[in-house]
Amino acid sequence: MVLVFSQLFTGISIGAVLLLIALGLSLTFGQMNVINMAHGEFIMAGAYTVFVLQKTITGAGASLLIALPVAFIVAGLMGVLLEFVLIRRLYARPLDTLLVTWGVSLMLQQVARDIFGAPNVQTTAPNILTDNIRLFSHGVGSGITLPNNRLFILAVAVIAVAALSLVLRLTPLGRRIRAVVQNRDLAAASGIATGRVDRLTFFIGSGLAGIAGVALTLIGPIGPTMGTDYIVDAFLVVVVGGIGQLKGTVIVAFALGILQSMVEYSTTISVAKVLVFIVIVAFLQWRPQGLFTLRTRSLA
Repeated sequence: MVLVFSQLFTGISIGAVLLLIALGLSLTFGQMNVINMAHGEFIMAGAYTVFVLQKTITGAGASLLIALPVAFIVAGLMGVLLEFVLIRRLYARPLDTLLVTWGVSLMLQQVARDIFGAPNVQTTAPNILTDNIRLFSHGVGSGITLPNNRLFILAVAVIAVAALSLVLRLTPLGRRIRAVVQNRDLAAASGIATGRVDRLTFFIGSGLAGIAGVALTLIGPIGPTMGTDYIVDAFLVVVVGGIGQLKGTVIVAFALGILQSMVEYSTTISVAKVLVFIVIVAFLQWRPQGLFTLRTRSLA
């Protein structure tokens, strides 16, 4: 039973990471049908925000907490700039957005190399996040070990989902976003400034990627190409969950994390990723629209 709970927590922690990296993408991809390959570089920008702040702020804990809102703003502004300069001209051409944002991602990677160098760098985690919590411990080496850094990432993911849900459900901006998602033309005819909504949506989605980058500094090094390690997983979570479906993204992120952890126990990480990918392909063959579908109000 201890082993089952241990693997379950490992899966939940993997799911929390998947959820953070996919949360912002589910918003921008779902509303604007933009295949943003530069989403991974927004994650990278959030991670480097921690690195820069730790050069000026001595306390690791203070720098990490300050980095969360700062990374949200930095990555969000990068997203707004990308939307204003390029994406707004390509809304009716999703495949072109893939090519353009892929080129932008390569440019941002080179900019990161020029500024911070090609080698990976490491940030300092607060002491409280380097410790563990032990449950059901009856002796040395027994019980379940819960790393504090993984618990922190899980807490950040839950708070981010709750905040995004409240924004979408209870605020005027959220109502405008949902109106544009359901029917862009009807929303525009009703007086909603869809261009402004798109920019705000891109700001929120890109900002969430920045927060994901802050969280990822707790479990690995930072490098110019770190975004490429997560972008495919983010798209898989969004597609399987259903385009534009926040609840689908949450469910699929944790489901894939738990599945991967369970398979990893009896195999290896590489084999587990392959088997999870096979499960995803089989699921999409059976249900290509994803776990949940978007209800629309069409005039046709």
